[in-house]
Amino acid sequence: MTGKLPLAGGLTSRTACARALLRSGVDEESGEVLSQAVLAQRVGWCADLVVGMVSGLLAERWNCADVEALASGQDAGGRKLPSNAWMALRRLGWTATAPEGVRVNDRIVRMAQEQAGRALRSASWRADLTGGVLATWPADPRERTVQEWEQVRKAVPGGEHLPSSIVKSRTRQAAKFLAVTGRLPVDVLELEGVPRVARMLLLAACDRQQATIERSDTEPGRVLLRLQLPTRPDPRAYRDWTWVACPILLPPTVPAGAVLHLPTLRVTGRQVHADLAYSHPVPKARRTGHTVALGVDWGLNTLLGAGALRRHEDGRITALGAGGQFRAAGVLAKQHRLRRHSERLHAKADHYQRLAGRDERHHLVGKHEVLRAEIRHVSDRRQNLNAALSWAAAR
Repeated sequence: MTGKLPLAGGLTSRTACARALLRSGVDEESGEVLSQAVLAQRVGWCADLVVGMVSGLLAERWNCADVEALASGQDAGGRKLPSNAWMALRRLGWTATAPEGVRVNDRIVRMAQEQAGRALRSASWRADLTGGVLATWPADPRERTVQEWEQVRKAVPGGEHLPSSIVKSRTRQAAKFLAVTGRLPVDVLELEGVPRVARMLLLAACDRQQATIERSDTEPGRVLLRLQLPTRPDPRAYRDWTWVACPILLPPTVPAGAVLHLPTLRVTGRQVHADLAYSHPVPKARRTGHTVALGVDWGLNTLLGAGALRRHEDGRITALGAGGQFRAAGVLAKQHRLRRHSERLHAKADHYQRLAGRDERHHLVGKHEVLRAEIRHVSDRRQNLNAALSWAAAR
């Protein structure tokens, strides 16, 4: 169920996203009911094939010339590049190939090109930012003077409106590179390296030959996602791909009349999550004539605070109710403890790295690996805590 949303007068389209869980599936060829774990395994096999192709394409095109060529928006003949990343990469002649002996259809290649193209396009802005920071490198990276701030803002496109924290974070990243290698990086591509590839399937780059999604006629809150998945991790022929039907229960936030789009599937452990995009009609926003305003602000002690105001015909402005607050003092305290713990672990790991140098037989190498594992563990805890906090605040 995809397509354009029919709109009446005074309405416009809004696209939002909801997260759903794929709990089971049915192999349409054999009639076998796939459990959640088996479904996650088969989706994971498909995602691994896409990740391999994306990694190869990024390793080949992760250079300034190719990033600039894609960011220019024009091909070699001067024609405008399509907005879809996979179509733009094909216009430029950048292809993704499956491993030798593995057979995938063209839609799997599309998903790989779409994911790689998005990563390459996102690097363009970071390249301009990092180039401006490196071109105006300050005498003291920890504290710029007023003149140095003016120089870096002029060197970065749109730098006059750029938050100082973004410039500072890029400066710290380049300073760390300088401390390790003894020189500044050439550009952002050397500073960051080839990015890690997320294990997901961008079904939005596909058509009905790979995936379809339709609402249930009897229950509007249920949809059926059909997609082709491999029956083995290394499919050798097209017969190793079968159609799998996955029922999805929509969250109550998705309107009954919304137009659904093909989701993005993400494998996390033994579960498959679907980021389901949908479009629904909303009234057009007016520039003037509003009488009610809502203000939302965030702070340290009170994470979120909101209040509504009404403007009367005589110009008076009055508050509507007492407003609302969202406090999460306990969660924020735990978040700060984990942040301090992570900073101490990073400092200790960097100290071990300086002492050990490049000697792989140094007695601190083992301790350094243990610290790196603990840092990853703490980072995962912080990430999960931030996700839970953001969801709670949104609700």
